[in-house]
Amino acid sequence: MKNLLGLFLFAGLFLSQSCKQTEGEKAEVTEAVEVKAATGNIIAVDTDASTVNWVGTKPTGTHEGTIKLAQGSLTIDNNKVAGGSFVLDMNSITNTDMDGDMKAGLEAHLKGTSEGKEDHFFNVAEHPTGTFEISKVVTLSGDETANSSVYGNLTLKGITKAIGFKAMINVNDGQVTVTTPQFTIDRTQWGINYNSKSVFEDLGDKFINDEIGLSINLTAGRAVM
Repeated sequence: MKNLLGLFLFAGLFLSQSCKQTEGEKAEVTEAVEVKAATGNIIAVDTDASTVNWVGTKPTGTHEGTIKLAQGSLTIDNNKVAGGSFVLDMNSITNTDMDGDMKAGLEAHLKGTSEGKEDHFFNVAEHPTGTFEISKVVTLSGDETANSSVYGNLTLKGITKAIGFKAMINVNDGQVTVTTPQFTIDRTQWGINYNSKSVFEDLGDKFINDEIGLSINLTAGRAVM
């Protein structure tokens, strides 16, 4: 009996450790919204100092990495962010938890540069960029991790959805920093369906969780001429 109990405890511990879940508050996702042009001073994003971090999980583990911005700008009005737009360089998708051939193989799979796997994830040959366009920024209080809620249209693989997430935004003498606690989006809402158990049956433990964790670190401050 003790051996049987020990087996159950071991199995429970194994499952709790191996069935990884993507951490972060789920982003609000709706159909795309109209984005009106914001008024104010336009400043450029420092693409070298800005990045989007991603995390993906499956029953046996976690992978993470980064995506760079190709370009971006923010509109500042009355010392607050009133709008902005950003272009994601999908060819810059990088894995940061592996090395060598395994790292290269995962990056190729994500980009769709592996033969026969072009559309498993992001298919950068057909969709080399993604975009995010801010529709509104709402002041948030009572949250130690964020002072704002950011809303806008996210386009990936040619599909546009409106999303909302929390952010810590600081504006000081025309310099802007934006950081976010990790939040999650459901990748299948943008047609990224590979090994999703909500799309395909009989995957067993070979599925990849639908939720992608994202966090943003952004710096802007150079006036756009």
